[in-house]
Amino acid sequence: MHKIKEVIVVEGRYDKNTLSQVVDAVIIETSGFGIFNDAAKRRLLQTMAAKRGLIVLTDSDGAGFMIRNYIKGCVDPRWVKHAYIPDIYGKERRKAAASKEGKLGVEGMKPEVLLEALRKAGAVFDEGDAEEKAGRQEAITKADLYSAGLSGKAGSAEKRKELLRSLNLPERMSADAMLDILNAMMERDEFFQLFP
Repeated sequence: MHKIKEVIVVEGRYDKNTLSQVVDAVIIETSGFGIFNDAAKRRLLQTMAAKRGLIVLTDSDGAGFMIRNYIKGCVDPRWVKHAYIPDIYGKERRKAAASKEGKLGVEGMKPEVLLEALRKAGAVFDEGDAEEKAGRQEAITKADLYSAGLSGKAGSAEKRKELLRSLNLPERMSADAMLDILNAMMERDEFFQLFP
């Protein structure tokens, strides 16, 4: 598994599932064209871009380029890299027929093709040595969320929404997605400074 510093943006959950089997990274879905009407998701992308950088990895069809261009327009280009998959014709296994343009999307790509696309985009691979890894802080965990009162306690849901609002993140974010984003945005000691 290859760890990547930047946050990777894909179109949908099947793309995310495929990519998460290849790389260890924060992966955000646009929900296809749903990004066009989702101000909270746009703010999330802007926040993550400034904090970690973004890599946009959409399908190579017309819809993928529309989504890519939309992100180009709403996120500061200094923080965005673009990864492109090649035009490979065929259909994904889960689909009954090929896409309108007949091309495979991110979910249909082989792992080595995805890695090559990310390398060409300039992804920062974190393949540090054991000593460097030992010097890093531990990640924020679900147990940390519990001890901060963000899960499993009376008033946790409201406290979670308050935190998400204060960080300019979507309120409807799942606990797992919130955990990924918190780990991308801050160190564990920064998190505990919010919840002494």
